[in-house]
Amino acid sequence: MMVNSSGRASGQKAHLLLPTLKENDTHCIDFHYYFSSRDRSSPGALNVYVKVNGGPQGNPVWNVSGVVTEGWVKAELAISTFWPHYYQHLHQEVSRELAKVVLMQLTVIFESVSLKGHPGCIAVDEVRVLAHPCRKAPHFLRLQNVEVNVGQNATFQCIAGGKWSQHDKLWLQQWNGRDTALMVTRVVNHRRFSATVSVADTAQRSVSKYRCVIRSDGGSGVSNYAELIVKEPPTPIAPPELLAVGATYLWIKPNANSIIGDGPIILKEVEYRTTTGTWAETHIVDSPNYKLWHLDPDVEYEIRVLLTRPGEGGTGPPGPPLTTRTKCAASCDESRRRDSPAFLSLLKSGWNQPQEPWFNEHRLVSQAPSLLAQCFPGFVAPTTLSRRNGRSQSYR
Repeated sequence: MMVNSSGRASGQKAHLLLPTLKENDTHCIDFHYYFSSRDRSSPGALNVYVKVNGGPQGNPVWNVSGVVTEGWVKAELAISTFWPHYYQHLHQEVSRELAKVVLMQLTVIFESVSLKGHPGCIAVDEVRVLAHPCRKAPHFLRLQNVEVNVGQNATFQCIAGGKWSQHDKLWLQQWNGRDTALMVTRVVNHRRFSATVSVADTAQRSVSKYRCVIRSDGGSGVSNYAELIVKEPPTPIAPPELLAVGATYLWIKPNANSIIGDGPIILKEVEYRTTTGTWAETHIVDSPNYKLWHLDPDVEYEIRVLLTRPGEGGTGPPGPPLTTRTKCAASCDESRRRDSPAFLSLLKSGWNQPQEPWFNEHRLVSQAPSLLAQCFPGFVAPTTLSRRNGRSQSYR
């Protein structure tokens, strides 16, 4: 393809289509480009785009602009296709004033855009698709998907085969075309290097795509798109179910089958506390039902379930609470009876001094047996017998 920019209006375009690559293999696309101008001013820019599965064009993975070449210059584009993805290649020649090119549903496009007032030509020739790695442009190994929980740091690791240079430019390109610079690069050995980048787009549940791009003196390398999957930690929808109650224990069912958020659930925990206290305790649940031991009698407890999925920060917020009270123990029942109005009335009534000279002990007032029967269920008032002058007498 050769485009003569002389006498053309700014923004005029010419296109060249390339076939779609579908083989699950390593490819090297090499081509020669040529910039010429009679007044030595650059006629425009040459950009190389890589489209995937009919997706957006994004930003160029390689470009050259503002130059006039002395002859033909060779460049390489290193691409590795991994099933089920396939790549489309778009070469575009644009002017400095071109802000954005709207792409149609095309497989491969070379596009030239003329710039008014800058006579010259831009040419692309000898475009070849080779089934082996490039000699100069680094090849990326397969970029793996990254899964994190909401609010956690996500890190992609871009590993490439080839030689690393301080002048090379590395970045992470999002599906929508936004670029993020790679932060740390290290040389693994003389034939391989790696780069890492942290992605801040983890504030909410989502799925987005990223790929690694490198620009070197010999050309560019492009990785496959990998997914950044942001998961939401799970939370139970319903509170725990109360199965049985004792003075010092509670049997519960966690009710963790219906959740808000994402699984799989790898850990279930029960968090419980008193409704009036500030402390809380957490127990791991490894069975369908769970028994909380060593509780205090006649105390109200609040019980919630915590669920955890894989990964850092995978524990979701506590589910809705179950509020319940343990039963009263025997000592607690006795304390309640002692605090009853009947027993307090008995204490206030005091003791009567017996009139019989033979009775040397104090005795309760005549109402005492009935009051004791009210305070202590099952109490039966006895008939008291005493012996005087060898005979038995009964009294109440």
